[in-house]
Amino acid sequence: MVRMSPVSRVRKKQSSSEEPEPQSLTGFFKDVLGDYANLGTEPGHLEVELLTSELMGQWWETGDDLGPELVELAADKGTAPAAAFLAAFASLGDDEGQRADAGEALAGVVKRGLPEPEWAATLGEFGVGECWRTADVYGDASSLLCVFGEGDTAHGVLALLDFVEFDGWVKDVVVVEAPDEVLAEMRGQAAEGGELMVFEQVPPGRARLLLEDGIAITDSIEDPEVSADFSRFRALALSRARLLGEPEQAEETPEFGEQEQADAIAAFFAFAADEGTAAELDDDEATRAVAEMLAEFGAEHDPRRPLRVGPEKLAFFLDTVFDGDDDLGEDIEAALPDVVRAWAEWGARRDGLSEEATGTLLGAIDEVLEELAEDDSEVDSADVYLDGTENVDDPEALVDLLARRMFAIPDTVTVIGDDELELDPTDAEQRRLLVVGEFPEYHESLAGDDFDEQERMRLAMRTTIVDQLWDNDPAAVWEAAKRLGGKGLEREEVLSQVEQVLAKHLEPATESSMEFDLDDYEAGLSSLG
Repeated sequence: MVRMSPVSRVRKKQSSSEEPEPQSLTGFFKDVLGDYANLGTEPGHLEVELLTSELMGQWWETGDDLGPELVELAADKGTAPAAAFLAAFASLGDDEGQRADAGEALAGVVKRGLPEPEWAATLGEFGVGECWRTADVYGDASSLLCVFGEGDTAHGVLALLDFVEFDGWVKDVVVVEAPDEVLAEMRGQAAEGGELMVFEQVPPGRARLLLEDGIAITDSIEDPEVSADFSRFRALALSRARLLGEPEQAEETPEFGEQEQADAIAAFFAFAADEGTAAELDDDEATRAVAEMLAEFGAEHDPRRPLRVGPEKLAFFLDTVFDGDDDLGEDIEAALPDVVRAWAEWGARRDGLSEEATGTLLGAIDEVLEELAEDDSEVDSADVYLDGTENVDDPEALVDLLARRMFAIPDTVTVIGDDELELDPTDAEQRRLLVVGEFPEYHESLAGDDFDEQERMRLAMRTTIVDQLWDNDPAAVWEAAKRLGGKGLEREEVLSQVEQVLAKHLEPATESSMEFDLDDYEAGLSSLG
């Protein structure tokens, strides 16, 4: 989709590493009046609208519509900046009632002798140009550009619509200058995309429907993952949408209940049996279960086109399935890849996708499946670092535990002499062999039983530190390791520095053992990093 390039803002939000202090409504209103006073007596229309849209974006982000209260305060204030706010809000207010209230408040202020801002009567009156959209051929996402004004006043509203999770929600919207350049970029992207892209002119009424419905869906989502610009340009985009005339009638959402889903699944298995798919597909309980999951997913997340297939939609389905709390069972997990591929083939044939588009779709699904398989293998590999005695309910604590033990023992396969060994790091003796494997220069002397004292001490210290990391006892070892790692030191450099601290505090205990003072050792570790 086309990149989003906003025009320069009227003002920038102040950046700070600290959270701003909560502000009272009267304090906020005072700042608002100051902003409108700074516009002067002859601001450009777009300048007024951008300021107002950003102001409304601030309370959109907090979920607290301050419009009615600010209108009341402005009506009581009755100053030129207050009149400017009322005139602007009468044009950009979110709903007809708010705009009417602001207009009435402005009329009341004018009756009391304050002149209406010169620009108020024509605010937002821009000519409507053409609307264009690019989209992927699958219908996962679309960029919509609507042009307004001409000459020096020409600008565009550019929106990015996502049909994967919430059926056409607007996840990004900006006002762009030089819309002809953006349109040229959209043409170029469509040409480069070939059969995988759609580029077409959109009737104004349909564009309004897409914008208003899409922003309404975004408004209904709790904490939507929108761009930083969305809130600033949201109100202005809705204001421009109203210039596009009457919206088209929305298509009626088709019925896709249990019977329709059952019919679709029957058609899918008939296709798999008659037409054949890239993968052999058995009609059994597991494959039926996956097909039912796909149909239910379409009904929930893509109600207008529940059987539509697209790379992003099916990737989202797979992520949802594997990230869910339900245990799928081995049979369903085994059937899932082939069923999803076959479902994609069936959908591509039904939707008339080209051979190239179908191939790209299947290739994208394979990539997602490979990534998920790698993620699963990483989870499985993490199991070897747990012996079942750990009682870690906090996910962050579990991540730290695994990171610590994987730092202590990065690999569970080692080579000692001519033998490649896969070992269990939870067993202390096998863990020692994994440590030995990291010192191939010692293997010959170990095998010949001519291991000198210096080598023996080095290996003993490394084994001790690895055990300390494994058990997190003392915890100061892992804390020191993280500090040193944070400064860019590699694992071997970190362990070498810890060994030096340990060596300073070792004292003979018996002829065959050493001991150290724990407090002194921890104090030495605290000085590292």
